[in-house]
Amino acid sequence: FGVYLWQVGPGGKDISQLPSAMIDKPAPQFNLPAIKAMPGQPDTKGLKTADLKGRVSLVNVWASWCPPCRLEHPILMTLAKEGVTIYGINYKDKAADARRFLDDLGNPFARIGTDNSGRTAIDWGVYGYPETFIIDASGHIRYRHVGPINPGQLDSIIRPLLKKAAKTAGGAK
Repeated sequence: FGVYLWQVGPGGKDISQLPSAMIDKPAPQFNLPAIKAMPGQPDTKGLKTADLKGRVSLVNVWASWCPPCRLEHPILMTLAKEGVTIYGINYKDKAADARRFLDDLGNPFARIGTDNSGRTAIDWGVYGYPETFIIDASGHIRYRHVGPINPGQLDSIIRPLLKKAAKTAGGAK
């Protein structure tokens, strides 16, 4: 019930189905710092646009305060175990809370950038949390998913699009 409400926007429209102006365009330019470490732990690696080139990847915008992000997290862990490169953009979160979230649920991210101002999320056109983008090897956005990915969407949408992106040599269609 809560997940459905999370994906309903103004006028009762399902926002997970709204198109994105970013599809087939290069990922926005950004350079985000790492999540600050808690004492005795290593810092995560920050994230920048250049990290998104050279391989097909997912970019997931998430926060520890986001209940749907918690629901989706096992899907991201599964994809990471399957070898999918996943980058995280941690949105307007406290570093200690973000670290605790990852310590409790696992860390599927190869790199995580901290978007404390929310500017990077705006540049990506994010308006629901979590949001996940499929990025091809050339750094172009090929798909945008608003809201948590559920197991059915993983099999029917995400995995096929990851395969398609891997087969396409990169660049615009």
